[in-house]
Amino acid sequence: MSRNNGHRGSHVYFVHSFFPKPADESIVAARTTYGERFASAIWKDNVFATQFHPEKSQRVGLQLLRNFVGLAAAHPPS
Repeated sequence: MSRNNGHRGSHVYFVHSFFPKPADESIVAARTTYGERFASAIWKDNVFATQFHPEKSQRVGLQLLRNFVGLAAAHPPS
């Protein structure tokens, strides 16, 4: 199933309806509304995770993967 993430008309691919409910709301990097509003990406320190599948999300997913690589290159582990 594809869901609109509400950002500039882009869509990302979700396989199931599971999603995180972080105790710390400050780590929520993106939210999606589909029936209800939920955290679809989280980010804390050097961890960034998505509930959707960027590799199956066409151009939006490819750009997200490029962004991950760019962030990792800019901030290598110490």
